[in-house]
Amino acid sequence: MQHTFYKYQGTGNDFVMIDNRSKLFPKENINLIARLCDRRFGIGADGLILLENDETVDFKMVYFNSDGNQSSMCGNGGRCLVAFANYLGMISKETVFRAIDGLHEATITNGVVNLKMNNVDEIVVKPSSFFLDTGSPHHVQLVKDLGSFQVFEEGKKIRYGVYGQEGSNINFVESTGKATFAVRTYERGVEDETLSCGTGVTAVAIAMHKAKKVDSNVIDITTKGGALQVMFLEEFNKYSNVRLIGPAKQVFKGEMSW
Repeated sequence: MQHTFYKYQGTGNDFVMIDNRSKLFPKENINLIARLCDRRFGIGADGLILLENDETVDFKMVYFNSDGNQSSMCGNGGRCLVAFANYLGMISKETVFRAIDGLHEATITNGVVNLKMNNVDEIVVKPSSFFLDTGSPHHVQLVKDLGSFQVFEEGKKIRYGVYGQEGSNINFVESTGKATFAVRTYERGVEDETLSCGTGVTAVAIAMHKAKKVDSNVIDITTKGGALQVMFLEEFNKYSNVRLIGPAKQVFKGEMSW
């Protein structure tokens, strides 16, 4: 039996997108999900996202890493899912949807999705890094010469060596201007560097503000896959109304058996 899938990307962070309102997709099949995400034997993606019905809000997001396991919140995936729901005619310019970390508000205008992330109330300050949860756990570390930095080797070392088997996403950051930063991210579940990570970009912006590397509450972040913007309100070292803003695009659609 042939099933329709869609491919979306948000600043190079790419996802297999499936309309699962009919509940036909076998989401307990880890091997199938991993195969669909495989770049040589499947469609190829950093993750797979199911759009499902929800009893109280517009839809539900169910996210799987490329290893086939269900994972924590994915910011770029959430933005892509909003674009997908808009394409399906489920929403117009505004929406509220449910993800694994709770409800998210979002707007979409001319392909740009403004996604409200969870509040951040706790940031662990370490001697040379920060740790915080923006829907997914993130290690944030300033480095020099980010372009030639060994992200895969160092990211893997910290992901397992510092945070154990459950691990954390690892972000390496370099200042590029007054309120601008460049970031490269090693993502757990993908177990490699990705072109962009939405929750990682969000964590970087908040960590850099916490470190007093920037005064603005509007921060531009450059990833290998493109530019994103993070906005927030800060009061008493707590961050609220956190917004992740950037493009989300459909790449193609197709049919595949599973």
